[in-house]
Amino acid sequence: MLKVILWGTRGSLATPGHDTERYGGNTSCVEVVGENGTVLVLDAGTGIRLLGAKLASTVRRIDILLTHLHMDHIQGLGFFAPLYNPDVEVHIWGPVSATLNLPSRLTRYLSPPLFPVRLRDLPCKLSVHEVGCTEFEVGEFHITSAFVVHPGPTVGYRIMDMDSGGATVAYLPDHEPALGLRTFPLRAEWTSGYGLAAEVDLLIHDAQYSDDEYITHVGWGHSSMGQSMILASLCGVKQFVPFHHDPAHSDKVLDLMIHKAIVKWNPGLPVIAGMEGATFEITK
Repeated sequence: MLKVILWGTRGSLATPGHDTERYGGNTSCVEVVGENGTVLVLDAGTGIRLLGAKLASTVRRIDILLTHLHMDHIQGLGFFAPLYNPDVEVHIWGPVSATLNLPSRLTRYLSPPLFPVRLRDLPCKLSVHEVGCTEFEVGEFHITSAFVVHPGPTVGYRIMDMDSGGATVAYLPDHEPALGLRTFPLRAEWTSGYGLAAEVDLLIHDAQYSDDEYITHVGWGHSSMGQSMILASLCGVKQFVPFHHDPAHSDKVLDLMIHKAIVKWNPGLPVIAGMEGATFEITK
């Protein structure tokens, strides 16, 4: 069985005073636990602090898979408790860049004046790995990464648990596959992210805007709720989780957005709202 737990689902910290009790207010962070107990952490938004506090003390290796280095996806990294445990092996994976290497880019945040502790001074057993269009294995997981449409070097991930019959999850939290298309999607082989999401058991995907909001945000790197549902249908996924919610959207607004998009686009598959604390157990 592959287990997926959502610890943060927002694109930025939720607007104070809004009704966010059910969807939560933390930024992107998802935990994936494999059949044999291997732990992956997808992105390091503010939700990673809560995850770090609740991880079992027996965990001795943790792999953090960063999709990109925008602040909402790394702002919780310095507050992740296992980074300060010398008995824990931490591997950070993230997109390769044509300019600076990944450790140098992470150090821009994890160093004064932005943060008091430097990346190089973290007491855990730290390794940093760069990925592009890459395949690699971590424990029982076979992981595929590929670049997707979003400003700056950004990857999505496809994760298969080889010890649970091949259960799969795809994670594309910041993604605009409709960019530049008058009709969406055009063809599967020309759609960004299709290879990562095709026929997965669970797709966690950017759905930040309503269809009307997207019109004034073309090129910002995010999808509308309707576009994400169309992509999920195109890819033939088993379950779809709308993710990366706009910080200004309350619980009531998100409920209405999801309902309207299902009625309009009829994706023909289960759509399960991405809420903090939601847990998915996937078996084959």
